[in-house]
Amino acid sequence: MELTAQTIANHVGGIVVGNPQEKVRSVAKIEQGKPGNICFYANPKYENYLYTCRASVILLNKDYELREPISATLIRVDNAYEAVASLLGLLNAMKSSQRRGWRFRRNSVSWFARIGKGCYIGEYAWVGRKARVGKNTQIHPSCYVGDRVQIGENCILYPGVKIYADCKIGNNVIIHANAVIGSDGFGFAPTEDGTYKKIPQTGIVVIGDDCEIGANTVVDRATMGETVVESGVKLDNLIQIAHNVVIGSNTVIAAQSGIAGSTKIGKNCIFGGQVGVAGHLTVADRTSLGAKTGVIGNVRKPDTALMGSPALDLHNYMRSYAIFKNLGKNQ
Repeated sequence: MELTAQTIANHVGGIVVGNPQEKVRSVAKIEQGKPGNICFYANPKYENYLYTCRASVILLNKDYELREPISATLIRVDNAYEAVASLLGLLNAMKSSQRRGWRFRRNSVSWFARIGKGCYIGEYAWVGRKARVGKNTQIHPSCYVGDRVQIGENCILYPGVKIYADCKIGNNVIIHANAVIGSDGFGFAPTEDGTYKKIPQTGIVVIGDDCEIGANTVVDRATMGETVVESGVKLDNLIQIAHNVVIGSNTVIAAQSGIAGSTKIGKNCIFGGQVGVAGHLTVADRTSLGAKTGVIGNVRKPDTALMGSPALDLHNYMRSYAIFKNLGKNQ
């Protein structure tokens, strides 16, 4: 597929400097740009590559002043990072549109399911009774969509995604390969003889609009009621979200993190990799947790930054680290 510089500029709200009919076929990093590529420059660390790049078109900020002429066609924008994200979204949507309306024979869609217009349903996918799938949603090969599941419009379920019965997925949601939505929460009651009796998990999972769920991530259904992932949440790969957890809107959580049952995470939080949060806690809005932080108590104050296990205020942690990293050196 090809796009002209002017088409791209119209999409990202930029101004073309050079040939508006210059054509590009793919996006590349600025240090690897070749003819037919579009690259972007925003980070001063890569400034030297800007003048050696052979790409056909380069996105850069309007306020950047060139040190020397550049042969590439330029698209000047307010924010190059945002512009390239918007461009990648456009290219991805163009690729996805090529699949709309495909329905393979080697899948199983219940007669009682409702499938919207323009959906793609891949081979060996299963869509259960009374499931509802919104228009232009893609269900890739080997996906499982259980009975009475509701999926919104313009969603993408990559291969191997499993959504258990009754769960609800909003619009514009992306779920990556082998993620599981709605598996049983880890609920077991100890008995007098030392064994454990399974507690039936009767609730559901509700995922809001514009969320992204990483590969092999699991969101457990509630014991009763709902496990909720609010709109705009981004979950990385290999994350465990336990039963009855609520994750506030626009929170981002990096890989290998785990949130224990019935914990409520606020809005616009940022969690680094391998973060662990104990159960039945409340974490305030805009909390930032460094990688491998272990939270065992409530975080009540918004805009808090924590690190360490058990978690400490970031500044206290750094002061403490300056001491204990030197312990034993003089012995």
